[in-house]
Amino acid sequence: MTDSPLGGAAASRRLTLTIGILTLNEEDNIEACLRSASFADQVVVVDSGSVDRTTAIACGLGAQVFRYEDWQGFALQRNRLLSHAKGDYVFFLDADETISPAFREELEAIVQSGEEAIWMVRWRMVAFGKELKYLRSTAKVERLFWRGLLREYTGVVHEEAQLSRANVTRHLMRTPLLHHSRSTVHSSLEKLTQYAMLGAAKRAEEGVRGGILRGMASSIAMFVRLYFFHFGFLCGGAGFLYCVFVALESFFRYVALAYDRPYLSGDVRR
Repeated sequence: MTDSPLGGAAASRRLTLTIGILTLNEEDNIEACLRSASFADQVVVVDSGSVDRTTAIACGLGAQVFRYEDWQGFALQRNRLLSHAKGDYVFFLDADETISPAFREELEAIVQSGEEAIWMVRWRMVAFGKELKYLRSTAKVERLFWRGLLREYTGVVHEEAQLSRANVTRHLMRTPLLHHSRSTVHSSLEKLTQYAMLGAAKRAEEGVRGGILRGMASSIAMFVRLYFFHFGFLCGGAGFLYCVFVALESFFRYVALAYDRPYLSGDVRR
C-alpha cells in the first residue's frame, strides 16, 4: 500500500470506519449481518419503509437507524446514508451479507493504513443452507471507500459513485465476503420477480432490447456458464438450484424488457 497521506495530529489518531446498510423487510437477515459488523466505529442503517421487525432489531443491536420511506432510487438512499457517515472510511454491506473474522481483520488493517483509495470485494456464496465452496465467483464490486473520495451517487436504477477526483487507486480485497444469496426455495421464488425486474430496469435505462428468444439464449448461456464452467455441479443440489434461479432471473429480465418496458420505472427495491 502507499504511504498514508495524513499528516500531523491526523496521522497519529486512530482512523475510523462506518459500515452502512440499506434495508427493506430484512428481519430474517439483519441480525446476523449487524452482529458481524459490530466492530465498526459506526453502523448506519437506512431503511426504505420496512413493515417487519427490521428496524426494531437494528435499533436493539445498537445501529443508528434512519427511515426514508419516500423511495426515489438507490442513489438517493446511498446519499442519505453518506450524510450520516462519520468515519474516515465507509464500507457498504448488504443485509444478506456477513463479515467473517478473516474479512474483518483485513478490513481493519486497510482502515489503519490511511490509504486514500477504493477497494472491491468478491463473494463466497451461501445458498439453501450450504456454502457453495467450489462455485467460482468472478464478480467484483466497489464497497470500501476513503470517505473524502466519495462525493455522491447518481442514477435512479443503476447507481454510480461520483468521486471527488480522477485517477483513484483501486484494490481487490483478498478475503471474500460471505453472501447468503438464497436461504429457501420459497424466498428465492419471491426474490425472482424482484431481481428480474431490477435487472430489466437497469437495462431499459441503458437502451437494451429484450424478447423471449434473447431471454432463452441468455438463460441457457448463464446456466451452462455457472453450472459447468464455474463448477456449480460440484456443489450438489444447492449448487444446481442456485444456477437454475440465476438462469431464470436472466430469462425473465429480457422478457420483461419486451413486455413490461413501459412499466420499468426503476421503483424496484433490493
